[in-house]
Amino acid sequence: MSYKILIIDDEPMLTALLSDHLGDCGYATFAANSAEEAMPLLKNAPDLILLDINMPGMDGLEFCKSIREHISCPIVFLTARIAEQDMLNGFLTGGDDYITKPFSLAEVTARVAAHLRRDERSRSAQRLMTSQELIVNLSSRTVHFKGSEIPFSKREFDIIEFLITNAGQVFDRESLYEAVWGLDAEGDNGVVKEHIRKIRQKLADVTGKEDYIETVWGVGYKWKKQ
Repeated sequence: MSYKILIIDDEPMLTALLSDHLGDCGYATFAANSAEEAMPLLKNAPDLILLDINMPGMDGLEFCKSIREHISCPIVFLTARIAEQDMLNGFLTGGDDYITKPFSLAEVTARVAAHLRRDERSRSAQRLMTSQELIVNLSSRTVHFKGSEIPFSKREFDIIEFLITNAGQVFDRESLYEAVWGLDAEGDNGVVKEHIRKIRQKLADVTGKEDYIETVWGVGYKWKKQ
């Protein structure tokens, strides 16, 4: 199986160049031109991330910090910054290395190969789902938003997991109850409504958004598909 490389840079020509070159080297590549575009690509469980620091919106340092707790793979910064403090900031946010622009493709190839070799024995991929800036770690059963964990009960997380892994599909209360509590469970599927209300409230309290789970009137609920 080919190693998977996620390339994030706000210069489309550079991401295309790196994607083509690393693809020719036998890697499977995914490219994004912003942190927002990159977030849903984390579900591909990259083996290494090449990350530009200077990007509009959420920059590379912020992006690295927000995902580092959930991503164990090497993160190599691509940066035109050469000040010592900038390098230290990169390491403090969870970066493993940096490559200074302009760089040669040979240097990138060598650095990528070295980090993948070093990481081979220790890397353990996490099952991640993302929704906007929300990170749902299915392996650790945790939900984070911009580095802050949002606590959920077991049943609440079960509902989140079921809906987000089936994002865009609509489920009525009975289907949700059967999927989460089981066919032999004793109780009223009306309990689903209360759990959905609590989940929405917890998400809204931290993110300021209530539309992760949408109500399809007369039908049921669905997780908003990106």
